[in-house]
Amino acid sequence: MKGCLRVREKPSVYEVARLAGVSTATVSRVLAGYERVLPRTRDKVLTAVTELGYVPNGAARDLAARRTGVLGLCFPDLGLPDLGLPDLDNEDGDAAYWYDEVIRGMERAARRSGYAVLIAASHHRDDSGLVLSIAGRCDGLVVLARTAPLSMIEHVATRIPVVLLATEEGGDGPDRAIDYLAVANETGAYQVTAHLAGVHGYTGISFIAGPPDSPDSACRLDGFRRATAGLAGGGPSEGRSMPVYHGDFTTAGGRRVAEQIIAAGEVPRALVCANDQTAIGVMAALQQAGLNVPGDVAVTGFDGIRLGRHLHPSLTTVVQPMAALGDTAVTMLKDRISGTPLPRRTVELPVRLELRGSCGCAP
Repeated sequence: MKGCLRVREKPSVYEVARLAGVSTATVSRVLAGYERVLPRTRDKVLTAVTELGYVPNGAARDLAARRTGVLGLCFPDLGLPDLGLPDLDNEDGDAAYWYDEVIRGMERAARRSGYAVLIAASHHRDDSGLVLSIAGRCDGLVVLARTAPLSMIEHVATRIPVVLLATEEGGDGPDRAIDYLAVANETGAYQVTAHLAGVHGYTGISFIAGPPDSPDSACRLDGFRRATAGLAGGGPSEGRSMPVYHGDFTTAGGRRVAEQIIAAGEVPRALVCANDQTAIGVMAALQQAGLNVPGDVAVTGFDGIRLGRHLHPSLTTVVQPMAALGDTAVTMLKDRISGTPLPRRTVELPVRLELRGSCGCAP
């Protein structure tokens, strides 16, 4: 009897529709991620969902008595027009390199534990409907940075465990099962920048960041600034004045930034890029302009995607354990799903510096 009372106390789709002032069909379209819904209407539905605490399908039931056997993974599709970035299916949309390794690691770990993985890419920036829909079909959820607002993720985490990947920590409460997983971004960027300055003696070093709202990029920029703090005369203020440009984590974005730098006649001695795809685009633009890498300009990346090994020269980079991120995320979810009371956890995986030809080291 108590189980029946719990189900009835859960808000229904009818209550969401009533509070939002729309039809139940519209609520369903929003939660299913249909794009042909006015932004204002979508916002009203998602606000009602959050206020009522509504989660569709399986996640709204008593999870102690019912398991789906599925783990979810939501990430932002950087190739969609709504994000103002290239399509993942064309030659410029190469963000899938990084996602592919993370997904591979998560799928392997999930399979070993008897879980399937439900993967979904967001259809627009801050895709709350996608996260909510996937949450209703799985026992635990991994969400990458810039997929949905933190408020919606916190709402989902009151019902199922959530691991936030590559996201800065929030102020979640004790009733929310949220853990944080990242790599040593600041340390990695510091190491590669310190190598350029200390081993090769470069002083004119610039940084090409990712999107301004990327926590990973922000941490890597912090590491760059720490390493360059003394290059212009010894003080931290000089380090902060080192030129910083913004790309979008794609090869096309790296090429565009490099072309702008070349056109302005302000080519530095070394360019530290926030990820490998950016570095690949930078190298292409420099070489097309007749500049030698690393003879004229040294270039470094971050991530360690396989393509970097096959460039000429091969790309010096900071290798992050992409497959281990997926594996660790599954372990963290399983800990929560087991029902063991746990405090909020923050896990940072180590990175390593891979020295190759693009920085001036021997290939």
